Amino acid sequence: MAQQDYYQTLGVGRDASEDDIRKAYRKLARKHHPDLNPGDKAAEERFKKVQEAYDILSDPKKKTMYDQYGFYSENGMPGGAGGAGQRAPHMDFGGFDFGDAFSRGGTGARRPAEESANFQDIFSQWFGRQHAEEPAPRPQKGSDLEYGLSIDFWQAIRGTQVRLNITRQEVCPTCGGSGQAKTATTTVCPECNGSGNVQQVAGAMRFSLTCPRCGGSGRLNNACPTCHGDGLLASKETVDVRIPPGAQQGSRLRVAGKGNAGTMGAPAGDLYITVRVEPHPFFRRDGDDIEISVPVRIDEAGLGTKIEVPTIDGRALLKIPQGTRNGQKFRLREKGVLNSRSGKRGDQIVEVAIEAPVVQDERTKELLREYAKLHPEDPRGEMWAKV
Repeated sequence: MAQQDYYQTLGVGRDASEDDIRKAYRKLARKHHPDLNPGDKAAEERFKKVQEAYDILSDPKKKTMYDQYGFYSENGMPGGAGGAGQRAPHMDFGGFDFGDAFSRGGTGARRPAEESANFQDIFSQWFGRQHAEEPAPRPQKGSDLEYGLSIDFWQAIRGTQVRLNITRQEVCPTCGGSGQAKTATTTVCPECNGSGNVQQVAGAMRFSLTCPRCGGSGRLNNACPTCHGDGLLASKETVDVRIPPGAQQGSRLRVAGKGNAGTMGAPAGDLYITVRVEPHPFFRRDGDDIEISVPVRIDEAGLGTKIEVPTIDGRALLKIPQGTRNGQKFRLREKGVLNSRSGKRGDQIVEVAIEAPVVQDERTKELLREYAKLHPEDPRGEMWAKV
């Protein structure tokens, strides 16, 4: 099965800058986040693919390997085959027809051009020429973190402060992020677990490759024994996050510097929190406006009256004009949500739902029959005229 094209997944070109990749990831992560698409398995799978693509393309080392070979594996990538001190890769085809790898599948159908190109690139790198030396490592800003947070309706309206427990990468306290031990030492290479080789699968072929991290020795010289040369360690941290009043469904909050730590002294990434607001039993929100449906008796609607209606501030008095119809809407000015940016409040929209009387006695029936005699017009007459 061909590996996904990470650039295509994020919707960016292969010449995209780090900033372009980061912006594309944030946009897609917000769109497909599981907290904003509850029960949507397709969105969840899409979010995982976007996360995987960003994990590779935001890491300079992983991105370089992916750009060079067309695929990446956590178990390692091809080392500098043919270079000094490197061992040639061992290939186990498992009965696979070498020629078919670039022309057709098991049923005789053509393989996708991208997959063929990946195989050709691999073999041209291994057997056609020497590998170029990897560029010297540069300081790299830490990657951003994405968290989903559910709050209730009133927390969103009034604002709140929540405490999040996050897991982020921090600078190793032993080596200060350099990855180097202060004294001469050797540690087992975590990439190959000391074997000197890593396994790579491409299509129907399996390769045993020289570990790119230790060069096949199985050991890392002078690597920090705490972080094994990574310079970073995973740690848990408690972060207090302020939710401003008026937060909406899908609001995205940024906590600067609370993402993963950067390398070689580069700044840390940011923490982004996507807010999901739980629904209220009868209040509905449309932007800064609050909508509510209020039941009204038939006599109140017919004769007109004043009624109390609930608002997010408590009770408010609403005038029901004589002859009010079912579904008619009224506006209570500045009874909606406070917009923290503009400093203005929305309105509350009240929709009238006229309830028919419950007839349980003869007197009520008599009054309704009398009403029917006084108003014999057919309320559905206009409908029949247009049929």
